This record gives sequence, C-alpha cells and structure tokens, in this order.
Amino acid sequence: MAFEELIKPDWPAPTNIVALATTRLAPAGLVGASGGAYESFNLGDHVDDDAASVQQNRAGLLDVCDGLQSIVWLQQVHGVDVHCASGASPAPIIADASIAAQSGLACGIMTADCLPVLFCRLDGGQVAAAHAGWRGLCAGVLANTVKSFDCPPQELMAWIGPAISAAHFEVGAEVYQAFIDNFGAVSAEQITQAFTPSVQRTGHFYADLNALASAQLQKLGVAWVGSSNMCTFTDANRFYSFRRDGQTGRQLSLIYIK
Repeated sequence: MAFEELIKPDWPAPTNIVALATTRLAPAGLVGASGGAYESFNLGDHVDDDAASVQQNRAGLLDVCDGLQSIVWLQQVHGVDVHCASGASPAPIIADASIAAQSGLACGIMTADCLPVLFCRLDGGQVAAAHAGWRGLCAGVLANTVKSFDCPPQELMAWIGPAISAAHFEVGAEVYQAFIDNFGAVSAEQITQAFTPSVQRTGHFYADLNALASAQLQKLGVAWVGSSNMCTFTDANRFYSFRRDGQTGRQLSLIYIK
C-alpha cells in the first residue's frame, strides 16, 4: 500500500490495526477526481462537489487500503451519539462517532478543521473514530466513545489527527464558558490553559481543541494519547480547511482491523 499522500499515526498500535488520515492530495497511484474548491481528493458528499467525483475518490481509497472492504460513513451533526457498526450502511448514519469489531470495516470521520480522533483497543479487538468540533467535544463525544468499548479506558489508545491549531481558532467567551460549565473530567485550570485571550478582540479567545481533547482522554484513563500536531488551516496545499476557505472539501481519518 502506498502512503505517500496519506498520514499514518506514529503510535504503538497492534499490528492488525490500520489507521490513516487522507489529505486533499490523491494517494500514489490515484488521480483525484475533484476540481475547483474541492481539488483534488475530496471525500465529502455533502459539500456540493460533483457526486460522481466524490464516489470515484471514495472507490480509489478502498482500492489502496490493504484489507479494507467498506467504510462506515456518518452524517456528522456535532453531537455525541456513537454508532455501533456491524457492517456498511446504504445511507449515512446520523452520529458523530462509530465503533466496530469486524475486520475490513473502517470507522471514518470527515473533517476540514474539527478534531478527528481514532481509537483502538490495546489487543486490537475493537476500533472507533470520533468527530470532535468544539460543540461535540464539550458535550462529551469522546467520553461517550470511550464508554462504548468493551474494555476499561486503561486498555485503549487514541490518536488525534490533523485539525485547526489554536493560533487560528478564535472563539467567543461563550465557548470558554461552555467548557468551564460542562466539560467532563477536566479541571477548570486545564481548561483555562487551553484558552488564550485575544489581544485584538476583548472577550475572545484562541481555543486549543487538541489540548482539551488530550486532557480529557488522559483524565478518563486512556493508556496512550497522541496527536499528529498538524494544522489544517496553515497547510493549504495539503489540507481542506472550512475556516480558511469556506467552500471546501473534506479529508477522512479512518481506522480498521485488517
């Protein structure tokens, strides 16, 4: 399998686990079918890209991933529901995370700035993927995903894929207050450390979603937590970014048992 334009986590996952994040660049051996604002390897079918182009890109991804038979595609709504997948669905499932134990069935999350978080059990028996924008993160989508596993958090590992960095994610005071009021397992001190006050706009902050997610996963007891530390906003050649471009495509972070 060629991974020149695909990102693989640097993590100590079991050998039967395959995890990767796509970019806007087609993997080696493929030609991205999308054009214009979606150039070239857009995998989102809800962003007004040509439907046939998206399907061509999705089919190509299946072809280059060893042992991958199907992907659980979600209709992500910035919520906290976790779909327990036993096979592919003909229509997208309304949820912001999925979990699977069947080999060849990938849990996938589409993003263009939000956090994609991939999970697996240390014994390689289950995998999951979660979509964590600030709303879903604050409301508990990662905590719900951890609870969905058939094991304690101490038997899990998690990897955070490419997402917008704090330097480019400005939010209002209501977002900071929402985390203070509702973000489970994380101390107020840790939350405050993840929000840097803006010097240009009173009452605004730069929010570090990566730090918030990592802190919560660690507090929940997840055995290993890591991140790509890649920013979707700053690297326009490699990543789609909604906050940077508005009209844009989606990359996919996926994980499966081979």
